[in-house]
Amino acid sequence: MTTTRLTMAQALLRFLDAQYVSVDGVETKFVHGVMGIFGHGNVTGIGEALERSAGDLVYVQGKNEQGMVHAAAAYAKQKNRRQIWACTSSIGPGALNMVTAAATATVNRIPVLLLPGDNFACRQPDPVLQQIEAPSDYTVSATDAFKPVSRYWDRISRPEQLIAAARQAIRVLTDPAETGAVTLALPQDVQAEAYDYPDSLFEKTVHVIDRRPPSAEGLQRAAARIAASKRPLIIAGGGVHYSDATGDLAAFAEAFGIPVAETQAGKSALPWNHPLNLGAIGVTGSLAANRTAAKSDLIIGIGTRYTDFTTSSKWAFQREDVSFLNLNVNGADSVKLGGEALVADAKEGLKALHAKLSRDGYKATYEEDELAGLKAEWDREVDRLYASEHPDGLSQTRVLGVINEVIPSSSVIVCAAGSLPGDLHRLWRAAEAKTYHMEYGFSCMGYEVSGALGVALAEPDREVYALVGDGSYLMMHSELVTSLQEGRKITILLFDNHGFQCIHNLQRSNGSDGFGNEFRRREEGTGRLTGEYLPIDFAAHARALGAKAYKASTPEELRAALLQARQETVTTLIEIPVVPGTNTDGYESWWRVEVPEVSVSSKVTEAQREMAARSKEARPY
Repeated sequence: MTTTRLTMAQALLRFLDAQYVSVDGVETKFVHGVMGIFGHGNVTGIGEALERSAGDLVYVQGKNEQGMVHAAAAYAKQKNRRQIWACTSSIGPGALNMVTAAATATVNRIPVLLLPGDNFACRQPDPVLQQIEAPSDYTVSATDAFKPVSRYWDRISRPEQLIAAARQAIRVLTDPAETGAVTLALPQDVQAEAYDYPDSLFEKTVHVIDRRPPSAEGLQRAAARIAASKRPLIIAGGGVHYSDATGDLAAFAEAFGIPVAETQAGKSALPWNHPLNLGAIGVTGSLAANRTAAKSDLIIGIGTRYTDFTTSSKWAFQREDVSFLNLNVNGADSVKLGGEALVADAKEGLKALHAKLSRDGYKATYEEDELAGLKAEWDREVDRLYASEHPDGLSQTRVLGVINEVIPSSSVIVCAAGSLPGDLHRLWRAAEAKTYHMEYGFSCMGYEVSGALGVALAEPDREVYALVGDGSYLMMHSELVTSLQEGRKITILLFDNHGFQCIHNLQRSNGSDGFGNEFRRREEGTGRLTGEYLPIDFAAHARALGAKAYKASTPEELRAALLQARQETVTTLIEIPVVPGTNTDGYESWWRVEVPEVSVSSKVTEAQREMAARSKEARPY
């Protein structure tokens, strides 16, 4: 066996550079590059390897460790999980900054490879700068925090351990059912230690991602469940996109007259104006989808995790005889809500069900024009909200209407947190697949700008828009600078409503008078944060970082700014003041949050009684 003497870090990069995936015969280089921020825990190890021997791997300099992992996850999501970035950090705070983003990726089933630096394996200089010391267990370090948020975790404490660990890491990253964040903790001394690695480790390796077909018995059970239903409803989740099954979904729905509702991750699986697309489902759902869900006798979940926002905390499905059929490549997701599990790739499962039900002559039996009537009613409501005026300024729904009208239909919008996800899920009219990029598994504030960078890296020929509230922007906007550095333009549409207004609304709807969620000065006399709004010039801030920036306070100004932004060649921010509380809500949905049983406020105790009563109406599992 021939060998090459390399440091562990050099060997890791050479291995990653040789990994490919193949789906339906199409081969793709799996690891596009490495995003990183250097510190003493990785600069002389993996940093030296990236400088001297990175092969074809591209290096991107992050500005915040969490932000760069969000960008990597957004890239992988937009690429349908078939190409990734690795992310490297130093030890201690650099590593821990990636934990939140690791959880975001894992919750959303998105592959990212994390390479945090770690303490010296030899321990000679312990404790080193930024090292955590656990007196009861000296093997514990900051990187142990990645264990609960990683789908695979390993610490490479000897250079030869890389051989087995790297293969396991790629196995998990390329598995549609298991994928998520993978963490390889790299002690800083071991990164620089040499070993005679077998050359076979660095040969080009193609990982074939086989589409899992449904079993014959599973298909029979699933088809029987559908055949017994009269009013089925499909809930399309992110798995529809990841398996390239949008066309198969449309063909299946059309063949059998089954309406479709979309989760946040599944939105844009069908064009908004498809006659069977009833829109968003659940807490942030449309009236058409929620009313249909309440009366459906069968819910067909395709590639969905069935989060509480999708199911309205398991309250959305009101018929006592409702049942569930779950087509999912992930076994844990396939058994949720006590459903019939069809464990398979979404495309393969839909094709097999289509063929079986066609032979059986199945058709759903909705009343004539029922679905068209529901859809038309909802379209009128969206038109109303898009045109709504407010005496105090721009309403949030009016702003979305202008944006949806002006930007090209091929543009990708990116969002994650606040009140915008609810309005976008309900109202945004996505005409093309993969143009709606929402991180709502973790709803991680700060994802928006970083995620937009990741999408721009993945889709360089599309216009990419980050729709972000002022709260999320303040939490994390540093990858704006990276977008300028990399020459990947994004357009940031900043909705300034003076605070965390989504939670402010939730707070007040459950009996509070509003506390701690608006960006106000501390008021003299009361000592509370109830004074004037903080004046923040976001456009000036963006210009100071090197971006172009505009302000728009009227629909006309917004249209002009959007058109001007399209002409810009660098990242551009448009600051848009919106009236707080002008977002959508309700539409026959419910969301369970816990309200105190005891309070000095009668409004709170009344809200608690209402919440407890509604909880009894929801499914227990």
